[in-house]
Amino acid sequence: MEVMKQARQRSIRDLVEQRAIRTQREIKDALGERGFKTTQATISRDVAELGLIKVGRDGIVAYALPPRLIEAEASGEDRLRKLFRDLPVEIREAGLLLVVRTLPGSAHAIAAALDRARWPEVAGSVAGDDTLFVAFTDRTSLGRIKRRLVRLTEA
Repeated sequence: MEVMKQARQRSIRDLVEQRAIRTQREIKDALGERGFKTTQATISRDVAELGLIKVGRDGIVAYALPPRLIEAEASGEDRLRKLFRDLPVEIREAGLLLVVRTLPGSAHAIAAALDRARWPEVAGSVAGDDTLFVAFTDRTSLGRIKRRLVRLTEA
């Protein structure tokens, strides 16, 4: 069950970053569109565990990620930027996976930075010595993260 909870909470994070969501009912409905069947109690627990806050957005009060999560994402992205500046990487698609190849002994550091960034599109990652597999639930998420990673290699 823990995997489903993590995937559901990743989706909630993704949703509140992408659009203004005002109520837990809107979260429940949006999750339903993504294939998650949830109860009001589950949504309430997820909101509390994620520490979601309400802020003014587009003229309404909507859920948002707390600053501590935003800072964690920024620091993970900064680490990725530094690694990609110092290491050669090759990024290729394979189904719903991104395959990241780098120098021997470096894949784990990239995976750790990616995990630290906590990007909601990433379903999970597995690192070997010089290769990292990054899994996604859909092509849109894969494309978004691939573009983001390529931009980091160019920074």
